[in-house]
Amino acid sequence: MSAARPAPELPEPLAPIVDAHTHLDACGATDAASAAAIVDRAASVGVGQVVTVADDLSAARWAVRAAHWDDRVFAAVALHPTRANALDDEAKAELERLAADPRVVAVGETGLDYYWPGKLDGCADIETQVEGFRWHIDLAKRIRKPLMIHNREADHDLLTVLLDEGPPDTVIFHCFSSDPNMALSCVAEGYILSFSGTVSFKNAHELREAAQVVPDDQILVETDAPYLTPHPFRGAPNEPYCLPYTVRALAALRGQDPAELAKITTANARRVYRI
Repeated sequence: MSAARPAPELPEPLAPIVDAHTHLDACGATDAASAAAIVDRAASVGVGQVVTVADDLSAARWAVRAAHWDDRVFAAVALHPTRANALDDEAKAELERLAADPRVVAVGETGLDYYWPGKLDGCADIETQVEGFRWHIDLAKRIRKPLMIHNREADHDLLTVLLDEGPPDTVIFHCFSSDPNMALSCVAEGYILSFSGTVSFKNAHELREAAQVVPDDQILVETDAPYLTPHPFRGAPNEPYCLPYTVRALAALRGQDPAELAKITTANARRVYRI
């Protein structure tokens, strides 16, 4: 993301929409007022509810606080796979406590990331990621909340671990970025696929094909803000208010009316997250 590009203009409203995965803290929210300002902007274009997601313990604590500040905000908590080396007994105990909070609607984001090991200082190695992923799967099953997956270049191993452990009732692949074969494999298992602004990128050919094979009852939309701003604003700061751009791009790919797709994905999000 380049801070040099101005923030996108407000899109034409499209309601209702739920942002199934965002990071309000990384968008610049620090307290109740600044979080409310971001959510107010989103609500002005129809994005009435958001799930703010943690990737470390500090972010997990913040996400739960934010969900209590504003009834339009819900939280998901976990350690990102690249940070799985911080999942000691103390971290596990705190995550269990936070995940049990009624404003927490998912365990995530967790999973496997095979891109960063060897490139990022302090990144958890693959073996440690797998161990951490298994622990989060177990947590989601014990507290009966959805499991929110981060998957980067790890399709086969990720599906294998899920099969080996036995998945919880609801599994969400956040920011789905794989090909149609992976999409069909996930669909066959009953998993939910969430699409971000990357689906609007013209060079994301396999992802755009994958978006067309997902049934209506297994699809969500998200921003992953402040990252992955949709076309034509790629490289600009992203926020939940940008989600209508992604919904319209996804609807065009799937041959659906944007307003109808907004209703479909909202119904799915409310069902999956029980909000």
